Amino acid sequence: MEALMEQLLKETDEEKAILQRNNQVEKELYTDQAEFIIESDKFLSKEKMIMIRKHTRFIDFPRHKHDYIEINYVYNGKLEQKAGNEDITLKQGELLLLNQYIDHEIKACRREDIVINFIIQPQFFDYIFSYLTADNLDNNIGDFLVSSLFNHTQNGQFLYFAVAEVNSIQELVHKIIQEIMTPSLLSESTVKLYMGLLVIELMKHSDKIAKQNESLIEHQSIMEALRYIEDHFKDASLYDLAETLNQPHYRLSKNIKKITGRTFKDLLQDKRLREAKGLLGSTSIPIAAIVEQVGYDNISYFYRIFKNKYGVTPKKYRENLTKQSLIP
Repeated sequence: MEALMEQLLKETDEEKAILQRNNQVEKELYTDQAEFIIESDKFLSKEKMIMIRKHTRFIDFPRHKHDYIEINYVYNGKLEQKAGNEDITLKQGELLLLNQYIDHEIKACRREDIVINFIIQPQFFDYIFSYLTADNLDNNIGDFLVSSLFNHTQNGQFLYFAVAEVNSIQELVHKIIQEIMTPSLLSESTVKLYMGLLVIELMKHSDKIAKQNESLIEHQSIMEALRYIEDHFKDASLYDLAETLNQPHYRLSKNIKKITGRTFKDLLQDKRLREAKGLLGSTSIPIAAIVEQVGYDNISYFYRIFKNKYGVTPKKYRENLTKQSLIP
């Protein structure tokens, strides 16, 4: 770890320019937009979902947002910032989760203040969410996941975890940093696995949430609705869900639309199509059987919505995958 610390202490080209000219943050390094919204594609290639970047030291970082989920981790020293309207000082080993709608500004870090920013595409949390249930989600973390998955709410949210003494979390964070900085053949898959485990560990230690923004909205019923779709996609219905949650179906429907920006039917269709896509790629089950297995009884309708979603018919999608597997 000493070698890694020595590497992280070295000035980047951007930091060297700041020290030499004492200038402001070069906005064009972070965004092409008029508003200061840091763009993930400046640092994250399209095929990757997770990347890290050492926070630029020696200069105040102006108020900004991101188009991705960010985790600030203090590897050494401290980090002083304002998230929304809250002043927060992260100490060594602590984490701050920021969704893509929260704005924040950061005070200049000293040379020994080493902060690692995790850049995570929101769709990564869709993968994580599919393995979780509403019952084992803390309300605050569940709400954060929902706001990260759906662009409709646009509520700025953060969660501050005082987890410096939680060894399991520290070990996972360091493994992710090490894996990204010294990549191997399976590093991308390994990083996703570690990040998924990190999210679960944070959920297990939700009692370590030291601060959160007051605007957090409870989404427990939406979490349950999304999990219901994951578990019962073949024969799911809004009326059955409403009865399970003891809510009028029209109120539940309105609430789902308000929070996610999608209708119950849209969410269910997306899940069925994802499931069908997985079966097409991983099995030799006849397409007609897959159609029935994911909950449809009209194969023509299924073909139409599958092509609208993925640009090819189910048959063509399977043929393309077969051809790719034959390429040496």
